[in-house]
Amino acid sequence: MKNKILAVIPARYASTRFEGKPLAMINDKPMVMWVYDAAVKSGLFNKTVVATDDTRIYNAVKQYSGEVIMTSNDLKNGTERCLQTLSLLEKEGLGFDIVINIQGDEPLIQKKMMECVISGFENQYADIVTLKKAIETQDELNDRNVVKVVCNKDGRALYFSRNAVPFCRDNNTEELIQSGKYFKHIGIYGYRSSALKKIVHLEESFLEKTEKLEQLRWLENGYNIVVKTTDTDTVGVDTKEDLEKIIRIINTK
Repeated sequence: MKNKILAVIPARYASTRFEGKPLAMINDKPMVMWVYDAAVKSGLFNKTVVATDDTRIYNAVKQYSGEVIMTSNDLKNGTERCLQTLSLLEKEGLGFDIVINIQGDEPLIQKKMMECVISGFENQYADIVTLKKAIETQDELNDRNVVKVVCNKDGRALYFSRNAVPFCRDNNTEELIQSGKYFKHIGIYGYRSSALKKIVHLEESFLEKTEKLEQLRWLENGYNIVVKTTDTDTVGVDTKEDLEKIIRIINTK
């Protein structure tokens, strides 16, 4: 039986580096609507919805004829916002097997990346699915804002870290980069609904608090995270300079 899939785009107005960025205009529409439209046009989802705690974002999505749900303003992260969205829809009689968490600040998200995440659920053991991409430069490998991931032979995550993993004792990291042995994590997640309902209630773990990476909580508690490989990178918007870069990319297509 085919899975019913919900796409959720969490969108917060508050941001330390770029307040109100979901509403930042890219040509003729707000950034969050670029993400929303890409998800809808992909044809991959039974339902796509923006989840926000801010009336400004809610009203903007409505203005552009998008589907949006108001969630609580005391949620800690996008995972919790996804669960609340799922719960609200279930109360309306709608059920979904899988929830895909799509970042609201990545307006260039591509269909093949979303397809790649969904394909990970062909693995019957997958509780959560995410993506990785080969690291191409030493700078990227050394950047602690770039999260690295190592997997077992079945494609399940063993560990995520801000440091370079695995540690290369022979100090030939450049050779390993060239041969595609280092991977960075691409932060789009898919959850089985049954797993999503459990992971948000887990207590913060030691590894999570140490590395400041939520997914380590799930690993520490024994959840299977399948990591699919993509050759497509994301272009996120964290600053106004990032926004200007995105606009240039879009306008040169």
